[in-house]
Amino acid sequence: MQIKKNISLKSYNTFGIEAKAQLLVNIESEEQLKEAYQSPKLMALPKLVLGGGSNILFTKNQRKAILKINIRGIDVLDQKDHEVRVKVGAGEIWHQFVLWCLDHNLGGVENLSLIPGTVGAAPVQNIGAYGVELKDVFDSLEAYEIKSGKIKLFNKEQCQFDYRNSFFKGRGKDQFVITSVTFKLSTQPRFDVSYGGIQRWLDEKGLELNIHNISESVIHIRQTKLPDPVKIGNAGSFFKNPIIEKPLHEALKLIYEDLPHYPLDSGSIKIPAAWLIEQCGWKGRRMDQIGVHERQPLVLVNYGGGKGLEILKLSEQIQISIQNKFGIELKTEVNIF
Repeated sequence: MQIKKNISLKSYNTFGIEAKAQLLVNIESEEQLKEAYQSPKLMALPKLVLGGGSNILFTKNQRKAILKINIRGIDVLDQKDHEVRVKVGAGEIWHQFVLWCLDHNLGGVENLSLIPGTVGAAPVQNIGAYGVELKDVFDSLEAYEIKSGKIKLFNKEQCQFDYRNSFFKGRGKDQFVITSVTFKLSTQPRFDVSYGGIQRWLDEKGLELNIHNISESVIHIRQTKLPDPVKIGNAGSFFKNPIIEKPLHEALKLIYEDLPHYPLDSGSIKIPAAWLIEQCGWKGRRMDQIGVHERQPLVLVNYGGGKGLEILKLSEQIQISIQNKFGIELKTEVNIF
């Protein structure tokens, strides 16, 4: 178990925010994870589990032991008819896992191409894009229970998946550390090209419908709309798309006839946060070294040298303006520390 002291976290978060960690612990196995929680050397320090750092905003130095999860491995467990179960270490890079699936002609995650972060972090917020969510391909996961020191198995129902949410982001927060995730993939997948112009891009290119071309389409769309964290610091979508009830939606439609909306099975209505932010005049706004992205207002950016507190203040100003204009509470998707 490798431990570094007083380490910069700038390269460990995609915002590129400078913050110091009291300790940074590299975790490469379940045994090392247990050691990190049970070692007298680390026991007194609060812990923060870190995956790819793609969904986090540091607003201050961290007087904690940062546990960097680097548990690797991709293993085929079994195959029944067209269904293949694959177990993946929590430290695997999500997009690299998607590419592995494509190389092995296994469908189900192609719409989730190029999402930043690690496999272990994916179930926490039930990552999703272009009509597909992690829960759609989920089988089970293993997680270390901090209190008991044991590895526990969770099925889909126990994970309580919801829109950008799960048991591990709610009641189970700070109680478990995910060590592996098992997926149900398919050699004969059903394709979802209903979102984000995927089918239009395939038609323009004259490409047939398969997992490889869907992935290529998603990658093209994401690269067109979203900034590359390597070039401009960001954590992807900073806010969740709000879900409102029918009475508020009907009242808003009387004022904003072009209000985009997506009815949900529950009867509630999902509103694109990007549209709300743009209507409040935030799209493309820049304040010194931080701002709102010019093409995707859901994304807050660090142009270089920006501070976490500055980005937090900007996000709060956006939330207030949307509450005042639309009566809608905008919630953050990014975790703030």
